[in-house]
Amino acid sequence: MTAAVGLVAAGAALVNAPASAAAGGCSVKYKVAGEWSGGFQGDVSITNLGDPLTSWTLEFDFPSAGQGVNNGWSADWSQTGAHVTAKSLSWNAKVATGASVSIGFIGKWSGSNPVPTAFKVNGVACTGQSPSPSPSPSASPSASPSASPSSSPSSSPSASPSASPSPDPVGPAPQLHVSGNKIVTAAGKPYRLLGVSRSSGEFACVQGKGMWDSGPVDQASVDAMKSWNIHAVRIPLNEECWLGLNGSPSGAAYQQEVKKYADLLVANGITPILDLHWTSGAFSNGPDWHCKDATATCQKPMPDAQYAPQFWTGVAKTFKGNNAVVFDLFNEPYPEVGSDWNKTLGWQCLRDGGTCTGIPYEVAGMQDLVDAVRATGATNLLMVGGLEWANDMREWLAYKPNDPLNNIAASWHSYSFNACATAACWDSQVAPLVAKVPVVTGEFGADNCGYDYMDQLTKWADKNGVSYLAWTWSPWGCSTGAVLIKDYAGTPEPGIGEGYKAHLLTQNPYA
Repeated sequence: MTAAVGLVAAGAALVNAPASAAAGGCSVKYKVAGEWSGGFQGDVSITNLGDPLTSWTLEFDFPSAGQGVNNGWSADWSQTGAHVTAKSLSWNAKVATGASVSIGFIGKWSGSNPVPTAFKVNGVACTGQSPSPSPSPSASPSASPSASPSSSPSSSPSASPSASPSPDPVGPAPQLHVSGNKIVTAAGKPYRLLGVSRSSGEFACVQGKGMWDSGPVDQASVDAMKSWNIHAVRIPLNEECWLGLNGSPSGAAYQQEVKKYADLLVANGITPILDLHWTSGAFSNGPDWHCKDATATCQKPMPDAQYAPQFWTGVAKTFKGNNAVVFDLFNEPYPEVGSDWNKTLGWQCLRDGGTCTGIPYEVAGMQDLVDAVRATGATNLLMVGGLEWANDMREWLAYKPNDPLNNIAASWHSYSFNACATAACWDSQVAPLVAKVPVVTGEFGADNCGYDYMDQLTKWADKNGVSYLAWTWSPWGCSTGAVLIKDYAGTPEPGIGEGYKAHLLTQNPYA
């Protein structure tokens, strides 16, 4: 469906406030950024035209009884009847005079979806006018932020008779851990990691392309992700860049950029998943692998014992105490290729490392990497893959590394060209694992630019409570598949990108 776009620009009223109160004034722009059957995305921009704000509460009423807020970002959203309230969060509460703050939500509608026409900020009607420099001493009760009777964060939308999840406060990304076969928040609420992989941190530094391959990792780029309702971003990394062994920027400069981006995502309610993607490993005398470069310039079958534990020690120390950040220990293992597809030897190598058949360097097994993280005292959620480039999960439970915190999720990758690429295979090979541990589809996509395969997988994953992160949020041009966007503003590629965006906009990670 063609996206319907509506826009209201309103501003702030002259307020008669007591001398101790800040003079208020505001303008609000409300836009329907995208609309589909029964749902839409609302983008709201608030501009402060009065004295600096230390906190804010936006209020408006939906004109139609069928409209409602499902979930939102960058504010604490709630709704009672037609009345909607959005409260500032700790990181965006202060708004200087003339400055703006952007928030948004995924909504529902039935019958019609008209644009609201009246807004208040801290009880002040927004009419687009700055307040008088000499307010009257007669106080208006509407200047109080408590003027709205519906500002309780416990309210839930009741505007539509159709059932839908209550909006959950977004704010910073939640602190996560494993409970049974679920990923849950610190409050014990089930949470799914729904989003994308953002490629370039694994290759840009070693290939002379800078830090992020010239792509932005600023607030505007994060806002573009939020416009898709993305709640998790997997960030592939390079161990040589992190450790300062190769490329530029590397060492401390690389580490600082990774931390800066991860912190920005967390502040915007998005879970960063740090993935060890490219590693070292000498292959000069090895078998005919598809990756024979000794340096970290391609995907090795297993991480190396020399540097990979150092990498995870450094990452764990950097993010220790911040359990909103998830660690994906190694991208796509395929050690069984070295033993002529002997799966038993492959699973043993995956878990235990050491000297593995056909791999001409000492391997760091998943147990080594779990131990490296936990030795720092970090308690972050960990992800561990399977064989065949993380597509074969059949023996994952039998070879699961020991974690004293039991805080490990299974990392499964699924592409249309993989061996296990049908719902029947997922039911027989993956569903039994889903019943025991959380499963995160760390990468998935198709070998064309259509959405058919991804549509099948996301529907299966939604039914089974599986998380998923599509490859890739990179504007490389979709000619052979697995490219979601045309630009970092979030313009979707036809088919694959449009389909995935439309699907994400229907999802609530808490549902």
